[in-house]
Amino acid sequence: MKDKNLIFDGVATALITPFCDGRVDFTAFGALIDSQIERGIDALVVAGTTGESATLSDGERLSLFEFAVSRAARRVPVIAGVGCADTSRTVATCAAACELGCDGLLLLTPYYNRPTAEGLLRHYRAAAEKSTKPIIAYNVPARTGCNIPIPVLQKLSEEGCIAAVKEASGDLSRISKIAADCPKLCIYSGNDDQTLPIAAIGGRGVISVTSNLLPEDMCLMYKSFVSGDRQLAAATLRRLRPIFDVMFCEVNPIPVKYAASLLGLCECEYRLPLCEPAEEHREAIRSAFMTE
Repeated sequence: MKDKNLIFDGVATALITPFCDGRVDFTAFGALIDSQIERGIDALVVAGTTGESATLSDGERLSLFEFAVSRAARRVPVIAGVGCADTSRTVATCAAACELGCDGLLLLTPYYNRPTAEGLLRHYRAAAEKSTKPIIAYNVPARTGCNIPIPVLQKLSEEGCIAAVKEASGDLSRISKIAADCPKLCIYSGNDDQTLPIAAIGGRGVISVTSNLLPEDMCLMYKSFVSGDRQLAAATLRRLRPIFDVMFCEVNPIPVKYAASLLGLCECEYRLPLCEPAEEHREAIRSAFMTE
């Protein structure tokens, strides 16, 4: 029987948002969606951190959701990045994403505010009240200054407010405790290099940056592991390890977008305060992909 909380099992790509002359490049975005699906990806995340969500207007974000749902055409789930700093704007974005046909919501903890446990409970409950789709809580304390307490995840899971958590804390001990204390909660890795350790404690996949560039390899690593071919999974991890390193030589999505531009997937265009990588990092990225 399918787990009702399972939005996807495997690898979801946290899509970059291509820009051209300051605007969203929907031609490049559509080609990226098609390529990802054709190359075996399991789900798509739109307007997450990798999609430069912090610099998107509300209108751009909703246009990306609508376009992705139409282009994906039910071939894979489309998950909307809906987290904002304040609850009222978050709730409105959740409702709009559901109306536009997204299959799930990736709900970032409110950044800068650093809410208390009670504030987090109220925030996620408010979003869940307006959502008709399952919610993935997104825990990335290095970005938000807020680490969702495990008892909060436990309560939200038991109340049915969240179906899953994307864990980008990097703390495997914490993630093991979530797996033990929140048995109804699907766990997704938020770090490419922790996909296999998290799968080993029951994780259901990864929301990946690297899969923008190498979706087949990320799928092979995860699926060979869960099918029991640990040797192939480990060999794939070793092969991808240098790529993971360069993907995070600067803050995401600077390296992945630069690499995508080298591969002809988009222009090398960012929105300030993000900008192109330093020259030494450009060379590292070029060298990594020249060996692929």
